[in-house]
Amino acid sequence: MRIASGGIRHETNTFSVTPTTLADYVSASGCGPDIDGGEAVFNRYANTNTIHGGYIDGAKSSGFELIPVLEAYAIPSGVINQESFDTLLNRYLERLKNVLPVDGLLLDLHGAMVTEKHEDGEGAFIEATRALVGQDIPIIVTLDLHANITPKMAELANVIIGYDTYPHIDMYDRGYEAATLIAKMVTGEVSAVQEYRQLPLITLPPMQCTLREPMITILKNLHDLEKQEKILTGTISMGFPFADVKDAGVSILVTADGDEALAKQKTDELAEMLWSYKDELQPDLTTIEDVIDFVNKEEPSGLTIFADGSDNPGGGGPSDGTIALKAMISADFQGGVVGVMFDPETVQQAHEAGVGNTVNAMIGGKTDDRHGETIEINAYVKTLSDGVFVRIGKMQRGLVENIGKMATLVVGGIEIVLASKRMQLNDAEMLRTAGVEPSHKRLLVVKSAVHFRSDFTDMSSHIFDADTPGIHRPDFDNYEYNVLRRPIYPLDQEVSLFG
Repeated sequence: MRIASGGIRHETNTFSVTPTTLADYVSASGCGPDIDGGEAVFNRYANTNTIHGGYIDGAKSSGFELIPVLEAYAIPSGVINQESFDTLLNRYLERLKNVLPVDGLLLDLHGAMVTEKHEDGEGAFIEATRALVGQDIPIIVTLDLHANITPKMAELANVIIGYDTYPHIDMYDRGYEAATLIAKMVTGEVSAVQEYRQLPLITLPPMQCTLREPMITILKNLHDLEKQEKILTGTISMGFPFADVKDAGVSILVTADGDEALAKQKTDELAEMLWSYKDELQPDLTTIEDVIDFVNKEEPSGLTIFADGSDNPGGGGPSDGTIALKAMISADFQGGVVGVMFDPETVQQAHEAGVGNTVNAMIGGKTDDRHGETIEINAYVKTLSDGVFVRIGKMQRGLVENIGKMATLVVGGIEIVLASKRMQLNDAEMLRTAGVEPSHKRLLVVKSAVHFRSDFTDMSSHIFDADTPGIHRPDFDNYEYNVLRRPIYPLDQEVSLFG
């Protein structure tokens, strides 16, 4: 049995002014200009908590040959340049054509990819795959929990399996599940029948977190469903709200073994359950000034975290916002860390100055005017780093990463961790490789919305969702939607679940 795998992954924030190019894929994928396939994929992803890590082990346990043809990823940002997308897609199709025939396909996609021509990037990708391999070859697609799943995607894929968790700590499990299921489909052991339903509901990242209610209960209901007879898999996709596309928002899929009526019944039951929690999925935000006062007055025993999700690079934010940093400097806060900020110019300046010296730096606010202005400071260069680290947290554990040259600057009682590449702070090793131990600090401003919780929760005493401006701000009043389907809750109040 021969199963091919591949994918082009991107979470596209259509409110971002920063376009996504082929160079971004080359940089983030940790590969050469041709983008990895074949043995390079095995070398990078084997024994890691990733989708392809799960594919690899699932292939071994199910006894089939896995043939990775292309695995491309770019850090979330703005709309993908069409020429770049076409280049990647054509490269993938050519490689896939060269390994045909295959018995099935595993596609590692995100679900919220937008290009200049394709509002539904994944739909275009799966459609091109179908055109090449035909209708009879089974295709299983693995997607992020933030996928904006379209009817086209559900129609073209035999099965869609989304991440269950946010932070995404189950990527290996979902990859393994997909690999073992496709083997059963190819051999005829099961007959997968998928049902899809799109809800008139859009939600924001903080309350999508599956470590918090109501998502703890929602996820439990999903897992209880998957234990039932003849149910092969189920997915609740919470969607990516920072994309003004028709199909942004929540969707549900249930796949049953040969029973279409059962799949439909269970999909409707999940939809009704999730809809009942719609009012509990709206976040409460806190200002940095209030958090500073809390830490100074209450003196909590552990680390306090200010989750600056509005500037989250994991959702397209520039990661160079300065609102929180400016407030901490003004308050002469002691024992604070801000990171990881994207500022290659200041990093280079620090490397040229050297450890132990002082630099006059213009920090942050260089991408746009929506996340705070550039701050001029005199700062002490505490540490310098090459930015290479191995993830040891629950997300993508074992994966080697390179965030580019790093520098830690000190201003008063605040340490500022800067990097040459944009990357969401979701693993404490990103700070440690820059010489900062977060558990020893009083307040951490983290450029992340939720993923940081996978590695920082155990060392923290309090976590606050930030009230800061930005293109990833969890506040629907911050965005003007022109393409999104309507009516949709909570943008519209008079909304019925089943229309």
